[in-house]
Amino acid sequence: MEFKRVVVTGMGALTPLGNTVDDYWNGLVNGVSGAAPITQFDASKFRTRFACEVKNFEPTNFLDKKEARKIDRFSQFALVASDQAMADAGLNKDNINPDRIGVVLGSGIGD
Repeated sequence: MEFKRVVVTGMGALTPLGNTVDDYWNGLVNGVSGAAPITQFDASKFRTRFACEVKNFEPTNFLDKKEARKIDRFSQFALVASDQAMADAGLNKDNINPDRIGVVLGSGIGD
C-alpha cells in the first residue's frame, strides 16, 4: 500500500476555552476550565447546570443572517473553524485547487 503525505498547513478552533487557536492553546497551557453555567437552554430542571459551551460566538459575525438561521450551530462552528484554518494557512479561493484540499473536523455530537 502506498501512503500519501498529509500536511497540516492551517488550524482553526471554536472551543469552550476560546474562539481562536491562540486563545484555545493559551487556555490549555494555563489550566483554564471551559466549564461555566449553561446558557444555551434553561437548565433549571436538571441536576447539572454547567457545561463546556462555546462562548461569545455570534454566527452573524461570520455568516449572512439568513444563512446562519438555516445552519445548525455545530455546522456554523465547522464553517468558521474551516475559514480560520484556511486563513492560518494563507489560503483563499484564488490560490487553491479545490481538488487538493480537505478539512478534518472533530465534533463530540451534532444536532
